[in-house]
Amino acid sequence: MSDKELEEGLALRLDFGKLRKIASGTADVIPAVAQDAQTGEVLILGYVNELALQTALREKKATFWSTSRNELWIKGLTSGDFLELLEVRVNCEQNSILYKVRPAGQGACHTKENGKARSGCYYRRLRADGTLEKA
Repeated sequence: MSDKELEEGLALRLDFGKLRKIASGTADVIPAVAQDAQTGEVLILGYVNELALQTALREKKATFWSTSRNELWIKGLTSGDFLELLEVRVNCEQNSILYKVRPAGQGACHTKENGKARSGCYYRRLRADGTLEKA
């Protein structure tokens, strides 16, 4: 299956091994959810290590640690679709964070629809029969 088909198609192929891959990697990370502070829409889920969090706080932009490329990832650095960081919240167990952001570009997802970035990565809905549809 191609990346485009996986990322934009309607065939369900959930990666249940993702956390095992991350756990076997070298980076110590926690999940970080970016949420549009105005609309409440969940835009993206990524992972942060200490460097990514410190960079986010300093730069005032949602920043993640790319577990696939093993590098710092300031969202929007290549696309121009930055997520302005307004607030960082920490969950009760201190094992995940929530970035409250203001989108400062066309969208948050790296995939496109008709040449335009989607507002967020959660644009498909799972039906009760296990198939996907566009939300």
